[in-house]
This record gives sequence, C-alpha cells and structure tokens, in this order.
Amino acid sequence: MRKNLLLYLFIFSLLFTIFIYVNDKKILDSRDADIQDLKGEVERLEFENDSLAELNENAGYFSLMDNGDAMSFFENRGIEAVNVSEAIENELMSQNKVDADNSYVPFAGMEGDMRINKIKILNHKWIIADFTDGKYWGEVFFTYEIDENGELALNAEKSFLYPAN
Repeated sequence: MRKNLLLYLFIFSLLFTIFIYVNDKKILDSRDADIQDLKGEVERLEFENDSLAELNENAGYFSLMDNGDAMSFFENRGIEAVNVSEAIENELMSQNKVDADNSYVPFAGMEGDMRINKIKILNHKWIIADFTDGKYWGEVFFTYEIDENGELALNAEKSFLYPAN
C-alpha cells in the first residue's frame, strides 16, 4: 500500500509539474507576443514623432520667434520681440467684443459678430489672422510697425471671405 501511495504521489506531482509548465509556457508566450506588439507600436510612434517634429520645424519657419533676423530688428531698436508679440495679440484680440464686430476685420458679420480666432506673427512686418462669425470665416493679412514711442500701427492689407457651404 505504501508503494502505491508513493507511486500515486509521484504521478500526481509529475502531472502537476506538467500542468504548471504548460500554463507558464502559455503565459510566457502571451507576454512575448504582447512585447512584440508593443515594440512595433513604439517603432510606429517613433516614426510618427519624427514626422511630426519635421512638420513642426517647417511650420515654425514663418514665425517671429523663430526668425533671428526679425528678432534682431526689434533688439536693435531696444524692443523685446516677446513684448511685440504680446502687444499685437492683445491689440487684435481686445477688439473681440460681445456685441460688435472686431474693428480689424474688414467684413461685417452676417450670422453674428466677426471675431478674430487665431493670429500668426510671420516676421517683423507681417501678420496673418483668421476670423469668423460662426458660419462665415476668412483671413486677413496685416502689415504692422512700431514707432519710437512703442505705439503699434496695424494696417489690413488684404483679406478674403470663404464662401459658405
């Protein structure tokens, strides 16, 4: 009887060991597959990140803060380019009023009041802005100058309104 009990215990421990081995092998294979999937995802995201970095580098080409010559223009006059950028944005956005069109937008709102949404300062002389009334939208191109007193003068040179869909 004692031999049979030892034989049963041996067979049980052998079966238990095989069960543990197969179960752990499945878990390990599953984790290896997950790791391979994640490595593929990391490679894809790194490629996407590189593409976006290149796109961002190109998008910043026409920007006051990325244009050394434009910044030097202001620095030679004793003006900080950051302050110029803030002054322009404040001036254009301050004209977005609750019950009136923005005075810098050359079109009257048809479905509401025209407001400037986005501003891009291209260099030390030019600005482009996007405006909308909620249904109609367009863009306006400004030239600007800052006089010796630090006063900002904006001139709307060209503008257009996209046709409504």
